[in-house]
Amino acid sequence: MKGALLVAGTTSDAGKSVVVAGICRMLARKGVRVAPFKAQNMSNNSVVTLDGGEIGRAQALQAQACGLEPSVRFNPVLLKPGSDRRSQLVVRGKAVGTVGAADYFRHRQELRAVVAAELDALRAEFDVVICEGAGSPAEINLRATDLANMGLAEAAGLPVLVVGDIDRGGVLAHLFGTLAVLEPDDQRLIAGFVINKFRGDVELLRPGLDRLTELTGRPTLGVVPFAEELWIDAEDSLGTIADAPVGRPATPAGTEWLTVAAIRLPRISNSTDVEALACEPGVAVRWVRDPSRLADADLVVLPGSKSTVSDLDWLRRSGIGAALAERAAAGRPILGICGGYQMLGRRIVDDVESAAGTVDGLGLLDLDVEFAEPKVLRRSEGHGAADPLRSLGTEGIPLHGYEIHHGRVTRSGDPAWLVAAGEPEGSVRGAIWGTHLHGLMESDDFRRAWLREVARRAGRAGFVAAEATSVAAVRTAQLDLLADLMENHLDTNLLERLIAEGAPGAMPTLTSSLDAPDVADRR
Repeated sequence: MKGALLVAGTTSDAGKSVVVAGICRMLARKGVRVAPFKAQNMSNNSVVTLDGGEIGRAQALQAQACGLEPSVRFNPVLLKPGSDRRSQLVVRGKAVGTVGAADYFRHRQELRAVVAAELDALRAEFDVVICEGAGSPAEINLRATDLANMGLAEAAGLPVLVVGDIDRGGVLAHLFGTLAVLEPDDQRLIAGFVINKFRGDVELLRPGLDRLTELTGRPTLGVVPFAEELWIDAEDSLGTIADAPVGRPATPAGTEWLTVAAIRLPRISNSTDVEALACEPGVAVRWVRDPSRLADADLVVLPGSKSTVSDLDWLRRSGIGAALAERAAAGRPILGICGGYQMLGRRIVDDVESAAGTVDGLGLLDLDVEFAEPKVLRRSEGHGAADPLRSLGTEGIPLHGYEIHHGRVTRSGDPAWLVAAGEPEGSVRGAIWGTHLHGLMESDDFRRAWLREVARRAGRAGFVAAEATSVAAVRTAQLDLLADLMENHLDTNLLERLIAEGAPGAMPTLTSSLDAPDVADRR
């Protein structure tokens, strides 16, 4: 089999990312040399690749599904929103500036060439490339400059599957309407539909699927059931829901739970850092936005931010800043990661990200940070720092992670928590820990040792860290579950035919009045 396919969605978060990951995993298990591709992503969830750039977290997971290391080739254009109007533009893994909508349009021709070159190279190297769209192809106001949906499909001759989330309601109308608003040339590339997150008896949906085929001339390749146990990485940090649990908390290995309140910052980035904690049996992680939610938590996590100074101001205005100060004074555990780590310090000098100049931090760590160019992008290995008082429980334990930040530590009066890439990293003061390393908690031995210390300081003597937990194994099991869902609930023969042969040439076009087409009249 040789070819490519584009998976689009009726809306953002319809399930494009997980369907792509599932198809990639399914094909890889059959021995197909497959790669993922997302021409343009808008997300603050990113990872550092082996080739020294950053890409969307979803594409890193899709690469893992294919048995590949993440590469900037899989996501050549990344937009990282810093406000409602401006985003950092990352091209081939490197930040090249900050753009608004009007600026971005001026870059489109150059970016279109980048996207085309990367996709062509991947198609030459791999048997199959499974592409993911961005947002919805029905955003017809953006069609003229589209890089990732029908613009990509047209340029590369890709058949398109449209995924709809039935959990949102109105999925049949979403699928029909997405097709109907497209121009005829784009409609001809839409080869079929997939319905995601279905609960119940699929036979009750069958009359609607049959009628959808009658109206559009296109088949529904499958109805993917809602899987309670599925909770892989979020595509976009901004989609993280406050007061929602993370993952599926497993029964404690000991007699007590450890509760974690993760602060849902307005411009949160790399929210997936807390997923490793949620993998641990007996650890219940929840996103929070209200200071009252911190009171009963054993641990509070202050995650990364794409707009550190702005989110620091929000912490103060929301009352969470004061609640964190109260926790620190009482010796109750706090973890700051990247931007969250910077906010815990005494001073931030930012003439890069916010142009705010010098800003006071929360003052819970003795730390000064200054923002500078270029952005630090690196993957690191290391170990827990020396611990003369033997009070941390992590000394010498191996760890790994990655860094994505403009802020540099210019002064620290606290002991280092870690050693990464041969240098002191992070800070610890009492029950407050901070680090620039994303993905740190995916280091299983380190995470377990640190959680034991958190439990001790929180007074949870009955908490036991389960020795068998492996974050990597959990992610692999999630990918295999996705592949099973695709294999069991999609018409895989038709899917593989579309990949190899493209969209059928004789499919009806819906009229602009949305009248049902004469299926016999195939234009």
